[in-house]
Formats: sequence, structure tokens, C-alpha cells
Amino acid sequence: MSNKKIGKPTDQRLALISNLASDLLWYGKIETTLDRAKEAAKYAEKCITIAKSGYADVVTEEKVTKDAKGKEKSVKVSKDGTKKLNARRKLLAILEDRQEVRAKGEKKDAFAARTNGLKHPLIEKLFDDYAPKYAERNGGYTRVIKTTVRRGDAAQLAIVELV
Repeated sequence: MSNKKIGKPTDQRLALISNLASDLLWYGKIETTLDRAKEAAKYAEKCITIAKSGYADVVTEEKVTKDAKGKEKSVKVSKDGTKKLNARRKLLAILEDRQEVRAKGEKKDAFAARTNGLKHPLIEKLFDDYAPKYAERNGGYTRVIKTTVRRGDAAQLAIVELV
């Protein structure tokens, strides 16, 4: 597959596209130049496809533990299966992870409760929101819409959004 060079060396180009795709997946919509938008859309579609391939692979085990009084309790533990774990590692390698920020006026305790146990919120968003949403589709998760021409250098701008 041919990639546009976007006027950057390979390492800078890959970092730029990875950041744009991460922002697209995090916010759902970004505005950039047309060539960058097309490349970011391709990259984001690949990431969603990877997440779709393994989002349902969850292994549930039942463990028996003893509490302080000596009573036995059975606890159900869910963890990633091999397909989901492989997909998670691939996505961690190719995307720049985004972190949750506190909303304006949100208390520290409420923020801690909302983000409890989330190490990689972007990856969780891919598996929890986007993969089930696009499970029945075979591609076509993004849309590139041309907008205006940038005033300073007359570059064609575009909006990329998740469909």
C-alpha cells in the first residue's frame, strides 16, 4: 500500500499519523489538511478493525477465596482471552494513548471513581465503545469531508469523523 509522504521523514510522518489517529479515536472528529486527514482515516480504520477482531474474547473464571473470618467466597474474575490480549498489545504499540482529564467542576473523588482501574482509556474506549458499534460493518468507519482553504498557505482543509 502506498503512503503519502506529507513532506516529512518516515519517523516524523508515522508519529504524526499515529497522533492524528489517536485524536480522531479519542474525540471522534478532527480538522486537519486533506492529505493528513486521509492518512489518519486509514490508520484509524485499521485500529478499529484490530479492536473488532478480539473484543469479545473474554475468559471468566470463578475463584474461591477465604475472608478474614475463614468463610469461603466465590468470586468471578474476568480477563482477556488470547485474541483480545494480542489485539490490545498491537493497539498499544501503534497508538498514542490519551488520558482522561477532570471535567470543569468535577470533584477529585468523583474523577477517581470514574477513572478507577483505567490504565489506557483510549484502548478501553476502542474495545468497549467502537468495536461493538462497528461489529457488523466491514470497513467504512470514517468520513473525510473537504472544508475551506487555509488562508496562510492555501492548503485544503478537511474534517475527519467517525461515522
